[in-house]
Amino acid sequence: MGRTRPPTTTRHSSGTHPALTRRRPAAMHTPSEPDLRHHGDAEVRGAGAELTDLAVNVRAGTPPVWLRERIAASLDGLAAYPDGRAARRAVAARHGLPEERVLLTAGAAEAFVLIARALRVRRPVVVHPQFTEPEAALRDAGHQVERVLLDEADGFRLDPRAVPGDADLVVVGNPTNPTSVLHPARDLARLARPGRTLVVDEAFMDAVPGETESLASVTDLPGLIVLRSLTKTWGLAGLRIGYVLASPGTIARLERAQPLWPVSSPALAAAEACSAPPALAEAERAARRLADDRTYLAAAVGQFEGVRVHGPAAGPFLLIRVRGAAAVRGRLRGLGFAVRRGDTFPGLGPDYLRLAVRDRATTDRFAEALGKALAEGLAEG
Repeated sequence: MGRTRPPTTTRHSSGTHPALTRRRPAAMHTPSEPDLRHHGDAEVRGAGAELTDLAVNVRAGTPPVWLRERIAASLDGLAAYPDGRAARRAVAARHGLPEERVLLTAGAAEAFVLIARALRVRRPVVVHPQFTEPEAALRDAGHQVERVLLDEADGFRLDPRAVPGDADLVVVGNPTNPTSVLHPARDLARLARPGRTLVVDEAFMDAVPGETESLASVTDLPGLIVLRSLTKTWGLAGLRIGYVLASPGTIARLERAQPLWPVSSPALAAAEACSAPPALAEAERAARRLADDRTYLAAAVGQFEGVRVHGPAAGPFLLIRVRGAAAVRGRLRGLGFAVRRGDTFPGLGPDYLRLAVRDRATTDRFAEALGKALAEGLAEG
């Protein structure tokens, strides 16, 4: 479709909606145009075992033994082409949906590409700060993307009125990466309307106790597409498994854009296993432990002067703001900890870091390192 044009941006703050402003192309990666292709794994890639990883949001200690065994058992059938019917039935049953409303994908990231390429889109809008891959996929497909930037002063909360009324594709995360904000389902539902596709990225929803505010099982909102990932809670980032929940017509269009056999047999085995009632119960227990560990992390980090913890948080990560975050991140790396830079997310600046939630012993070690990193900065200043 040719070269994409620069995105336009609406900054939303306290109910006001200033005029659209132009930004430079993302390929330039200037301070005003973040690198949409930077992800947390870049913070630890090639670092070896000496870094404790707080940059990637995959749950530590996963996949569990029982899941490893299920995946290993699937290897006996590698000579056969993948058959996704059982996994599709399991995912549908897990959400109380008919099978024709489910599409299995090679991680949620594939779903963003399918949406960008398979659906006719005239005015796509991405609500930021959020995971950058949806915008990158849309721009790669030749679309001009508009941004609605949520404001820190409002707690990065969504006001549906900030989204242009004639946007025919709207993408929003819930809970949102990297802000950890959980938007009320009623606010998201206000974005749905005939003639519009509403994409809600629920990649981290299974980390929310009770999955409150989820739209995964909703079937009466026009144009709704819900994306899910199994890679975060179950430690399957290297296996690539996720799925799309949408109307049968939308599922059929997206499926036609997929290559043959897009999901491997081991990934299908994982999808089926992780959708079973025992796995759902385990995920719920993990979500409740994570909520406690997140509270502990927020208190440990928030004790330091000059560090602001954004909350209330609902995801398996925290967004913090600290002056000179890039230097702090570098010092933390020297002290054995990798954290995620925040300046590659549209709507955030150079003073943000994202921290994955870990166990309390790890948090204690991290808090000690953070104290040293901040003290070193004061000494240098």
